[in-house]
Amino acid sequence: MEELVRKAEELAGRYGIPYYEIRITRVTAAHLGMQNGHLEELSLNTEMGIGVRAFNGAWGFSSANDMRRAEDAIKTAMKIARLSRGKSEIYLGDPVKDRAAIGVKKPFTDIDIEDKLALVKEIDSLLSGDAISSRRVHYGDGLKETFYFNSLGSEIETVTPRLRIALSVTARENGEMQGYWKSFGGTAGWELLEGIDFPRWADLIKEKAVSLLHARSPPSGEFDVIMDPELTGVFIHEALGHAAEADAVKNGDSILAGRLGERIAVEGLTVVDDPTLPGRFGSYVYDDEGIRARRVEIIRDGVLVNYLNDRETSALLGLEPNGHGRAQGYNYQPLVRMSNTYVEPGDWSFEEMVEEVKNGLYMVGDKGGEVDTAGGTFTFGAREGYVIENGEVKEMVRDVALSGSILDVLKNIRAIGNDLKVDFPGYCGKGQWVPVDDGGPHVLTRALVGGLR
Repeated sequence: MEELVRKAEELAGRYGIPYYEIRITRVTAAHLGMQNGHLEELSLNTEMGIGVRAFNGAWGFSSANDMRRAEDAIKTAMKIARLSRGKSEIYLGDPVKDRAAIGVKKPFTDIDIEDKLALVKEIDSLLSGDAISSRRVHYGDGLKETFYFNSLGSEIETVTPRLRIALSVTARENGEMQGYWKSFGGTAGWELLEGIDFPRWADLIKEKAVSLLHARSPPSGEFDVIMDPELTGVFIHEALGHAAEADAVKNGDSILAGRLGERIAVEGLTVVDDPTLPGRFGSYVYDDEGIRARRVEIIRDGVLVNYLNDRETSALLGLEPNGHGRAQGYNYQPLVRMSNTYVEPGDWSFEEMVEEVKNGLYMVGDKGGEVDTAGGTFTFGAREGYVIENGEVKEMVRDVALSGSILDVLKNIRAIGNDLKVDFPGYCGKGQWVPVDDGGPHVLTRALVGGLR
């Protein structure tokens, strides 16, 4: 590594490059997938590579999956930067030298692949049932070791473990099909899985899928809506979080552009993105630009107070860098990305919220959707819904969708629950996939409701 650092310094001088950064990453990963009792995937892989960015008013980037080509990757990135000379600026800051590892109690790298397969098979058998036509289990873990250095003199070593398991079923009856699923994961070790009651969750997933077969279609129109913690998290991540990413602001693709310091939501609403949360799936210690991760309040008491940023957008917008430049792997350039995004809790109980609703719906879970961050509109599906009449939760509805204007829904919030939950691990796509988590408490607002097509 010392030799590579010296070589990078020499090449930067030769090509006239004022700033560069280099990431060397090794990932050791296991993936197992089983569908309907059949093993579809079983892999153990170790991948190592180098990614190089050079800045000369514009970025040059190159990568290699063979460390024998590391010098070629450095040369190529610097040549591209020299040829692409631009007028942009970036945040530089002071050099950082650190070694940081996210610790675990029971490393998954110490668990035999046979034991991992045994767990997947056990869960697969738990998901079988009379009305269940299809079932699937997917397990994945990865230990990411990164050495980062830049032209300022930063040298940072990080070790990040991640583990995730996803369960899903499809129930079929009289030509109807309904699915249900649940995921668990975090920056943790095997102890995370040992703390999960898989028989209980398997029974719940099957029960929900079968119940949805007999649920009716939802009403249509504008209603009071209570979102559960998972749907709250999805709404905040998709509808607000992406609009708060500073590259979207820079590119004119965000409804939040130019609105820092403006009240955009009801007083009392605070929205946070925090990569330092212990054990969450989107957590990390340093981002992929060598910036220390930090908790960021996007909205504080209804006021937009910050954007998520990287080195380039923090300089462009005059903001303090907050460590949200993330890359899918060594062979990708960092982009502004979320980590663990959530709504801070209020003081309402769920029961108090339900009593407030005379005619509305309780919506549970995430079933995907669409967001227009520039136009400020969204549509999300919920995995299940329940009609609320005169303060009581009534019958289940299925294929229910929530839509509206992002800012209208934020301003229409009437109650924020006291039951914060950030435990919905997944991957966010934005040209690249990165691990994230989201959540919040129950939230009561008003929005358009209709059926999913």
